[in-house]
Amino acid sequence: MEAVVETKSLNSPNRQYPMQRTRNIGIAAHIDAGKTTTTERILFYTGLIHKMGDVDDGNTVTDWMEQERERGITITSAATTCYWVQKPDATEKLFAGISHRVNIIDTPGHVDFTAEVERSMRVLDGAVAVFCGVAGVQPQSETVWRQATKYNVPRIAFVNKMDRVGANFKNAVKEMRQKLGAYAFPVMLPIGKEDTFRGVVDIVNQMAIVYDLDDPVGLKYSIEPIPADLVEESKIALAELIDAVSNKDELIAEMVIEDKPITPVILKHAIRRLTCKIEFVPVLCGSAFKKKGVQPLVDAVIDYLPSPLDIPPAVGMVPGTGESVKVEPDDRSQFCSLAFKLWTDPFVGKLVFFRVYCGQLKKGDSIYNPRTRKRERVSRVLMIQADKRIDVESVYSGDIAALVGLRNITTGDTLCDEDYDVTLEPPTFPEPVISMAVEPKTKVDRERMGEGLQRLAEEDPTFRCFTNEETGQLIIAGMGELHLEIIRDRLLREFKVEASAGAPQIAYRETITKSAEGEGKFIRQSGGRGQYGHACVTIAPNVRGQGVVVENKVVGGTIPKEYIPAVIDGVNEAIKGGVLAGYTMIDIKVSVVDGSFHEVDSSELAFKMAGIFALKDAVKKAGPILLEPVMKVELTTPDEYQGDLLGDLNRRRGKILSIEAKNGATMLNSEVPLAEMFGYATAIRSLSKGRAAYSMEPYSFETVPNSILTAIMDNAKSRPAARS
Repeated sequence: MEAVVETKSLNSPNRQYPMQRTRNIGIAAHIDAGKTTTTERILFYTGLIHKMGDVDDGNTVTDWMEQERERGITITSAATTCYWVQKPDATEKLFAGISHRVNIIDTPGHVDFTAEVERSMRVLDGAVAVFCGVAGVQPQSETVWRQATKYNVPRIAFVNKMDRVGANFKNAVKEMRQKLGAYAFPVMLPIGKEDTFRGVVDIVNQMAIVYDLDDPVGLKYSIEPIPADLVEESKIALAELIDAVSNKDELIAEMVIEDKPITPVILKHAIRRLTCKIEFVPVLCGSAFKKKGVQPLVDAVIDYLPSPLDIPPAVGMVPGTGESVKVEPDDRSQFCSLAFKLWTDPFVGKLVFFRVYCGQLKKGDSIYNPRTRKRERVSRVLMIQADKRIDVESVYSGDIAALVGLRNITTGDTLCDEDYDVTLEPPTFPEPVISMAVEPKTKVDRERMGEGLQRLAEEDPTFRCFTNEETGQLIIAGMGELHLEIIRDRLLREFKVEASAGAPQIAYRETITKSAEGEGKFIRQSGGRGQYGHACVTIAPNVRGQGVVVENKVVGGTIPKEYIPAVIDGVNEAIKGGVLAGYTMIDIKVSVVDGSFHEVDSSELAFKMAGIFALKDAVKKAGPILLEPVMKVELTTPDEYQGDLLGDLNRRRGKILSIEAKNGATMLNSEVPLAEMFGYATAIRSLSKGRAAYSMEPYSFETVPNSILTAIMDNAKSRPAARS
């Protein structure tokens, strides 16, 4: 409210909702914490839908894919827009009576679809992190929290499932502080717990929001004095909240020192300032499934999460110069946006989801892609409502929308005006960890498969497909068994391609343990002009996770400048093909240092081959090792099955990190090689009579033990299709 007058001029007079009344938020959490249900309730209470769906019934708005509804999981992030007016009632609010527009992205919780969370976080202004009131902070909660931190996304926390047996609000807040390092403090407290949960205490306003237990849709609630048994706890919580805010906010600190009264609105403004600066996390609670506490959550989104104007402007780079440019949100400025997702729609064709950072885009305008250096005309601009598409004439700064019909575009491309040549930082994605060979069943399937896989690879940056040159087999690679299963399912449903698949193969990696030098010569003389190339390289281990660095350090012209790129190409080709067992090499530094050439016989081909030979020669002397992907696994089981499941993890070469008791169950945290995790879901079901559950996420690459190295090497030689 305080920024409306100052920023009025930044908004186009044609836009319905100014930027300060716009929120771009994501709902992110661990699997089964209740993201989609929470989103569904928000859409109902904001009036976007008139009947609430449920994940179990397969009729939610944001889980619109057939595969999502069948499995009860979110696979693709879905964007939707709703509108909210805060009710002027007995509680004081920052924006009471003012209508806001909220763009929501519901993201997947399953680690196989982590790319969807990654690209959503890149374009969001704020996030609601949902936690299960029983399980607290789970492994994937940590992952999405790290992703939000990586892209500097302010967030509020919603502890869901407070109606469940074992729900513990205080424990969830404690774990946020311990496991996530969050400066998290409650702004709500639960009234009742488990089956007696009936509302929340608004700590800031010191009032209770109590729901009518006879209302099946959760629309009827009353603002009442705090129940007697919670009065003291609520006062202590308010004192702790003011103390926590005063530690970070100068205005509140001064008021505390001068003993001035701190009104709810003053405190809310301070919480908002700190939340937007990512220095504070307000924590709310409720039960989305039982329809309690969702309206206060939407109020908190409006009160505490930033508008596009409340966060630092995006930073772009001028191509070719390395100069950075601030992209300030302003409708009157030149147009600049980021394409964060591609999707093939059966009705309108290829959709490009984009976030506008400055300027405005109208139907019929031309946009420029700095990566391809090409312009394209915009024929249709769409606003997205999950699976529905609404044509609009124009979009403005801070909007999330979609374009139809653009060519030569990939996830992470900047789309802008041609005379505003700037490149925004694209989202980054993890490398695939699992691959398998696929074979079309008929000739017709073969023709369709190429197109289908190409489209799916365009949509999903963590999915790769390529042909193994040695065997001619088509290999698909992704983030896990479920990921590849969904890909095959989509091939069948969307592209009518039937394909059989081989057993999943692990994406092993190679690296080195010490520095070494290598020399490569390629000399051919067969009458007439020959071939001559000679290169020397040095290699050294790079810091784990820093990737491959190839440098030119040739001095004195021992290799002519025109042949240096050929040597580097050869080195890169050898790195991709591996030396030890044919797997891609990671985390090495390579320097091309010396060589020689022949006035007549030298050629690019000869030097490329010399580069390949030199790298292979150096790697053989550098203590090459094989690395395997290791997963972080969290297993929750009733106590009586703990011994059997521990034994099973040990048989799978698992390293047990911790065992803790939580809400009558045992939680096992471990690191297990991905190679040992195939079929694990079936194994734990049988060992625990279906009562144990687990989740896993990629953690690191570790050295393969000698005891199984020989088997992997033999397998790699006999089945080259497994390499990636």
